[in-house]
Order: sequence, then C-alpha cells, then structure tokens
Amino acid sequence: MTKKHFIALADVIRQHNKMYPANAFTIGQISVLGDFCKAQNSNFKADRWQGYIAGTNGKNGGKVAR
Repeated sequence: MTKKHFIALADVIRQHNKMYPANAFTIGQISVLGDFCKAQNSNFKADRWQGYIAGTNGKNGGKVAR
C-alpha cells in the first residue's frame, strides 16, 4: 500500500466517524488497522495516521490548517 492508500483509508474512517458518531471506530480498532498498514509498508507512521484520523494533525503529520 502507498501513502495515497493510507490517506484514503483514513479519510473514509474520518467520514464514517462524523456521519455515525454512535458507531465510530474505536481507538482499538484504529490501532489494529494501523498494525495492518505497518505490515503492508514498513515506512507507515501509525502515530501520524491516527493523529490525522483524530484531527490533531494533517495528512503529512503537520499542524492542521485552521
């Protein structure tokens, strides 16, 4: 998987969590998905990816544009 795939997956998770907050992905579920992504690409940065899903950083790990 490539960076574009990881971002697309995170975007879908973010969209789901906004549309269905009662059924949002849990931290544990996101962590398991992160482990899978790391197994697919050793350069995958789970902390950045999880931060992007949570909205605490941008797609590249930087600050969120306000």
